Amino acid sequence: MSHEIEHDVGGGGILANKLLWICVGLGIFITVAFILPTPQSIVDTVEKYGFAKKMIEWEVAHDTHDAANKAMIVLGIIPMAVIYFATEALPIGLTGILMPMLAYFLHLLPRKMIGKTFAGDAPMFLLGVLAMGVAVVDVGLHKRLASWLLGWTKGFMVPIFVLCISMSVVGSFISAHAMCAFMTPVMAAVYFGAVSARSGEGKIEHDPALAKFLLFTLCYALNVGGIGSPAAGGRNVIMMGFWSEYDVPMDFFTWMKYGLPIVPFLGIMVAVYMLVLFSGKIKTKDLTPGLAAIKEETKKMGKMTYAEYVTFGMLLLILFLWIVGGEELGLGGPSLLALLIPVVFKTTDWKKILGGISWDAWFMYCGALTLGALLKESGAALWLAQSFLKILGAVGMNEGFGLWVGMSGLSGLMTNFMSDAGTTALLGPIVIPMGIMTGVQGEPWAVGLAVAFATSFAHFLIVGTPNNAIVYGLGIYPDTGEKMIHPMDFVKYGFILFVLCMVMVWVVGFLVVYNVVGFPAEILETARGVMEAGTQ
Repeated sequence: MSHEIEHDVGGGGILANKLLWICVGLGIFITVAFILPTPQSIVDTVEKYGFAKKMIEWEVAHDTHDAANKAMIVLGIIPMAVIYFATEALPIGLTGILMPMLAYFLHLLPRKMIGKTFAGDAPMFLLGVLAMGVAVVDVGLHKRLASWLLGWTKGFMVPIFVLCISMSVVGSFISAHAMCAFMTPVMAAVYFGAVSARSGEGKIEHDPALAKFLLFTLCYALNVGGIGSPAAGGRNVIMMGFWSEYDVPMDFFTWMKYGLPIVPFLGIMVAVYMLVLFSGKIKTKDLTPGLAAIKEETKKMGKMTYAEYVTFGMLLLILFLWIVGGEELGLGGPSLLALLIPVVFKTTDWKKILGGISWDAWFMYCGALTLGALLKESGAALWLAQSFLKILGAVGMNEGFGLWVGMSGLSGLMTNFMSDAGTTALLGPIVIPMGIMTGVQGEPWAVGLAVAFATSFAHFLIVGTPNNAIVYGLGIYPDTGEKMIHPMDFVKYGFILFVLCMVMVWVVGFLVVYNVVGFPAEILETARGVMEAGTQ
């Protein structure tokens, strides 16, 4: 069988010159970290908010100016990391490892803290989810999932709209990362069935545009579902915690009144955007053969086997523990059961699990977590946020709709570089007091929701969310094992969608839903009273 795969990965021409991009990234890093003078505003920030004192206590800085210089080093790492992740000047896993290496050798954080950022709950969670995807595919359960969800659809557009709307809504209530792990192999199977039907006998004519289209459609539909309810992610719960500190708590269903009505619009927009973007590039315009092939294979499989029952039970158990385990179990603990259960119950071989995990994607994501910790602990992230707030104030966007737009825009940009929970944890304590001081009714909730909503739109960098890492890691051609996606593809296809998602939230969310649902009149005065009491 011959394999014809066009490697249209966005890495041709100048992007293929890896040595050039290694030098560019390194040059920017050295310039920002060691050549440019440290702005006085950074010195003031690390001193005023206690970052310098903390770093001196940790023995990673000698004085305030040394602490500010460490923040400049972190600011220099950001553009270098983005360049390396996007161009694969270095393998993305190696770029991920580069983050803790720099933290160690440049003494940016205490050694114990660096180790925790690279092997905490989030890395264990992603490791388990990647193993879960391997186990599901190995027993064939992904084909049944595809048959249940998409088996009744035909053609091209109907399956895509069903996929986008269903995944965005489902992603509002259960782990989008788990769904991504289940469904990525499904999309690969649908793809292979469709191109096989179109190809001649004995020869597979691949359609890379279709492969990218299916995987990115799945990934982005799951991403946008994150605004629908508090169950969609820890970032939402974090914001709810900040409101409770000001005695204006929001319950689960109240959040849904603001977030869930926007989700179907976002799902439909993802479908339309992807169809417009790829319609002229895709050669295989009918998914029916792929869906039919999966249905046929499911019929041949007969009744569910022992291995499938064990794997399905494992999925339900992990989902249950994620929901009820809370902070005691976290997400990582239950996820690691995906490494243990298949081996103990002899449904998937241990070596097959190890071989099927995308370690590149895992190391990449761990490195991104280290970078997020560096941004937060050095004061660099707070300085960036304050600089942005000054710009908003200068252009009159410091209250109401302008503040919501500005802070959601900043939140959305930051969440592509650091974790969504980290972004919310950083911006929440800043924007809620800002909202209280504006005197606009409902502002504590309004601006908090704006920040939390935008953290679901980590579309344009592979490090932005585990969903991106999962589709990259599990998205492989079934016959060759080659990657379907290149890291630069996230920038190519995700940035415009990021902007469109922001605009959708600004229009449908801020101008329509906020006004239709409204905000309780008393929350502003209650929050203001708590804030004033705390300053006395």
